[in-house]
Amino acid sequence: MKASETAIVFIEFQNDFCKEGGALHEGVKGQIQSQNTIANAKDCIEQARGKCLTLLVPIVFEQSYADMGCEGVLGPIHANVVGTKAFQKDTWGGAIIDELKPTAQDIVVEGKRTLDAFHSSNIDFILRVNCIRNVAFCGFLTNVCVEGTARSAYDKGYKVFLLKDCCAALSAEEQTYVEERLFPYMGEVLSHKEFLARLE
Repeated sequence: MKASETAIVFIEFQNDFCKEGGALHEGVKGQIQSQNTIANAKDCIEQARGKCLTLLVPIVFEQSYADMGCEGVLGPIHANVVGTKAFQKDTWGGAIIDELKPTAQDIVVEGKRTLDAFHSSNIDFILRVNCIRNVAFCGFLTNVCVEGTARSAYDKGYKVFLLKDCCAALSAEEQTYVEERLFPYMGEVLSHKEFLARLE
């Protein structure tokens, strides 16, 4: 697999998910620890920089949530974001974690407001102008935004991968379901080390 045709997408590695005191941290805390998600993602991005394209994709809203749409239009996931005051622009909670702090070698994809990053950002444009064919996904939540974005990438013709040890869901059951029952219909499930070892 040519590194020049490959990208790794890091979805929502933000303080509100990843750190104590984050608005949504309690829900994923156990799985982050079990999966060693943060340390694995840090190792992954550090090894991948300069070899393949590395994209960080946060989800960020205005502090008023005016950019979320009409009240009641979006579902329970977005309602929970509003209710917990998560992922607000220019706040500690909405910021990308220090472990994955963007460098000049990374691209921060702006505009994610929905579960599928392709729907509300320019990620597809970024991938296509960089002649990317293979895309690996990791982040939060495995069975929501990660799976949703990977499914969209598959439908757009990209070869997709799940970096299972760089993800976290709300439970081991949800994580296992995506790894074993769902994602194999679209692509391959690998550890980040297995994936990086394939890059040429």
